[in-house]
Amino acid sequence: MSNHANITFSKEELARYNRHIIIPEFGLEAQKKLKAAKVLVVGSGGLGSPVLLYLAAAGVGTIGIVDFDVVDDSNLQRQVLFGVDEVGKPKVEAARKRLEALNPHIQFTLYNTQLTSANALDIVKEYDVVADGTDNFPTRYLVNDACVLAGKPNVYASIFRFEGQVSVFNYTNAQGELGPNYRDLYPTPPPPGLVPSCAEGGVLGVLPGIIGSLQALEVIKVITGVGDTLSGRFYIFDALNFESRTFNIKRRKDNPLNGEQPTITTLIDYEQFCGVKAVETPVKEITPRELYNWQVTGEQFRLIDVREPHEYDIVNIGAELIPLATVSDNAARISKDIKVVVHCKMGGRSAKAIRELQDKFGYNNLYNLKGGILAYIDEVQPELTKY
Repeated sequence: MSNHANITFSKEELARYNRHIIIPEFGLEAQKKLKAAKVLVVGSGGLGSPVLLYLAAAGVGTIGIVDFDVVDDSNLQRQVLFGVDEVGKPKVEAARKRLEALNPHIQFTLYNTQLTSANALDIVKEYDVVADGTDNFPTRYLVNDACVLAGKPNVYASIFRFEGQVSVFNYTNAQGELGPNYRDLYPTPPPPGLVPSCAEGGVLGVLPGIIGSLQALEVIKVITGVGDTLSGRFYIFDALNFESRTFNIKRRKDNPLNGEQPTITTLIDYEQFCGVKAVETPVKEITPRELYNWQVTGEQFRLIDVREPHEYDIVNIGAELIPLATVSDNAARISKDIKVVVHCKMGGRSAKAIRELQDKFGYNNLYNLKGGILAYIDEVQPELTKY
């Protein structure tokens, strides 16, 4: 951990952290360790939101945030760091603004980029602890391997539908014993497609709040040395039945990173290793104004609406209705030889529909209406009712 010997606090900071400092087992010494610490949070979404809020509130001195995404309206059901005013903005920028308002006494470093094998080690080595709040297997293995190779503890959490998991990987305890890492638990990734992402399988909004708070707790324990961390233990929470289970996990001799005969000494191609992409394929976009120009100049194109029938009934712009869940089944109805514009309410579902058609059927003529029907109404047809 970073050296905390020379850390001092202003009067404002002492007042702010008073409820920590007066805990006999925590005290000023642990608070100094928090201020001296540098924590990297990978992902500022469902898990990253509570992790960042509580670490910033607790007084962690330097927080790095890695996220290349922008805020989408579908995030707001669980990503409590953001509000409606941030939709469309880079998550790292929106996160910093919110966190600086919460605690002006700490420093932030932003990485508005995807974490990759090319940059992960350079970023991770600058920090004392890493909190992994990612939502896909390639990035989890990447974060784990970078932490092991750089000698950093990795506070891990994941969520899916109604279940959450937490552990602390690659942690050296007071006795100098190194604990297990993600590859001791999952030597190989699941077959591609077996575990859907949150975008496909959904997640109960409050669950990442619960699990991310537990993750923040473990980060604080790793930094301060207060209490026993989850190193060597794997915690599972079932929100539906309100049941918790904790399994003991041990280091494996055949771990390719740090077992008896390591075979991985540098970061690898994790998308190839997992057989899935960490980042979704990009989609072409068209603005409402450009679409309007196509309409008035007689450009040849088709317009498809992937919202639900009840939304279509409230307001539509004359598109053919093919709800998102039925897009693959209706691919035969979607032409490959003229331009096709796909829209939904705000652009999220239509982008998903386009990715599905591109990945499964090889389309390259699809355009996502930027901002969806709401943006089109705002910019082109304000006389239409919004919903």
